[in-house]
Amino acid sequence: MTPIFIVKASGERELWDSQKLERSLRAAKASGDLAKEVVKHVEKDLRDGLRTSDIYAHAFSLLKQYDRPSAAQYSLRRAINELGPSGFPFERFVSEILRAEGYRTHVGTIIPGFCVSHEVDVIAEKQDERILVEAKFHNSSGIKSDVKVALYVAARFADIEKRFTREESHERFTHAWLITNTSFTSQAIQYGTCAGLALTGWNYPKGRTLQDLVQETRTHPVTCLTTLSPAHKTQLLNEGVVLCQDVVKDPTSLSRIGIGKARAASVLKEGSQLCPIVL
Repeated sequence: MTPIFIVKASGERELWDSQKLERSLRAAKASGDLAKEVVKHVEKDLRDGLRTSDIYAHAFSLLKQYDRPSAAQYSLRRAINELGPSGFPFERFVSEILRAEGYRTHVGTIIPGFCVSHEVDVIAEKQDERILVEAKFHNSSGIKSDVKVALYVAARFADIEKRFTREESHERFTHAWLITNTSFTSQAIQYGTCAGLALTGWNYPKGRTLQDLVQETRTHPVTCLTTLSPAHKTQLLNEGVVLCQDVVKDPTSLSRIGIGKARAASVLKEGSQLCPIVL
């Protein structure tokens, strides 16, 4: 059989691997049988040079027909990318994930450093931890957070810590944490490991990736909901509604943006299946 290469978002060509697609479908909570069926359908239209975005669209369309909650899970990465373009909804999204992890959080705080003042995306506090969190948002999954981003976060942390060290402040940060919706370059990971900078990306570190955190805490962004139009998603984000849980907890947010009762019922059904509220 002639090898088939697909084109990733970054422009790189990669040998087609059906097991990789099946794993991503299973990670989206699709059943084993459904995942295999979707892979079989996708492979019928497979050709050399096909873009991963086309493969995603095909698989997503099939999932929507048979299992909307799995389709919403499968769209998680793209849904997070839709939190842009300003990046501020992503900061709030990261804050909500950390709150679900038991942290007290503050978004967009100005902290004076030794040389200059810094706007810190998120401050996260729990027990003896006080963390400076940089929420690095990229509109495209093909863009990676490189070592320059890691160096930038480390430099900000060092400048703030230098002032606190001199003033003996009780508000010192214990460490810095870089969280991004895309991947890290190998150099960024190497530097972060060496410098003591915590890193969380779409597929790093193993077992505690951004995807893992969202699924464990059920903090899926409202942009995951397949029953909402792009325009309605934007309206909800503009209203400060970032999580699908927020819609389930307060259905009036749907009526406020002009969604009728029948459509709202479909949205709430999907939202409740995707991220049920635990009382």
